[in-house]
Amino acid sequence: MTAKETLSESPVGAGLLAKASSQSTSSLNEIPHSRAGRIVAPSLPQGLGPTLDFAEVSLTLGRTTILDQVTFQVQPGSVHALVGPNGGGKSSLIKTLLGQMPHQGRLSLQWPGTPGTIGYVPQALEFDRGLPMTVDDFMAAMCQRRPAFLGLSKHYAAAIGEALERVGMQDKRKRRMGALSGGERQRVLLAQGLIPAPQLLVLDEPMSALDEAGIQVFERLLGDWRRSGITVLWIEHDLEAVGRLADRVTGLNRRVLFDAAPKQALTPERLLTLFSTHPRSPA
Repeated sequence: MTAKETLSESPVGAGLLAKASSQSTSSLNEIPHSRAGRIVAPSLPQGLGPTLDFAEVSLTLGRTTILDQVTFQVQPGSVHALVGPNGGGKSSLIKTLLGQMPHQGRLSLQWPGTPGTIGYVPQALEFDRGLPMTVDDFMAAMCQRRPAFLGLSKHYAAAIGEALERVGMQDKRKRRMGALSGGERQRVLLAQGLIPAPQLLVLDEPMSALDEAGIQVFERLLGDWRRSGITVLWIEHDLEAVGRLADRVTGLNRRVLFDAAPKQALTPERLLTLFSTHPRSPA
C-alpha cells in the first residue's frame, strides 16, 4: 500500500537531516522526535524513493509574492532539477518542503512503504577559521545523538568513514572545518547528507563551491543515487550540468514556467523567459 504524508500542515524537519517515520497512514504531527531534534525511524534499504507532489504552493512575505501557485511532481527515483534566477523562489520552495516556511497549498510525499529518510545538503556553511571543530567533530554533530565533544560513536564511526571516503575527504578528517577550502567544506556537507542512507535527497546548489575534482565526485554520487532509486530534488545554476545529468527540469521564477525533460526544457526561448525580470506566461 502506498504511504502518503502531507507536509503542508507540519514540518518534516528544520535541521540538515530529517527522518520521517510512523505507520503509513499517520500524520507527521504524531511522529516522535529524538533529543537531537531529528525524527526517528528505522532505516530502509535504498531504492525506495518517494514521489513529491507540489500542488498550488504559494508563499507571501509581507507584500511580496515569493511563490505563486507552484504545481509540479517529482517522480520516484528520479533526478529532478530546479532552475531559475536568484530570487525566483527555489530555496524558499525547499524551505517550505523542510517545514521552515509558512505557505498555502499542499506538499505531499508518497512513499512506497514505510516513510524513510530525508537528507538535505545546504548550499554552503561558513566557519570561523579559529573554531576548533574538525571534520570528524562536524560529522559527529550532524549524524549522531552522542555529543560531538565525546567523539564518534562506534555506531556511526564506520558509516562516517565510508561517507568521507566517498567524497574524497577521508585523509582530512582531523583538519579544522574553518581551515578547509570552500570546495572541501562542500564535500563534507555532501558526506553528512549520506548518513543515514536517505531515500529522498534535497540538494541546494551542491556544485557551487566545488573544484573540478569535486564536481567529478558529485557527478559520481548522482549516478549512484539514481541507480539506487533515491529521489533527488536538485537546485542548480549550471545549466550544462543539468542538461547532462537531470531526468527532468522545472523552471521556477515565482511560478512554474516549464516542467519537462532537459532537451525540451532548456531551449533558448524558455531560458530567456525564465531569466527575464518579469516572466511572461508559462512556455
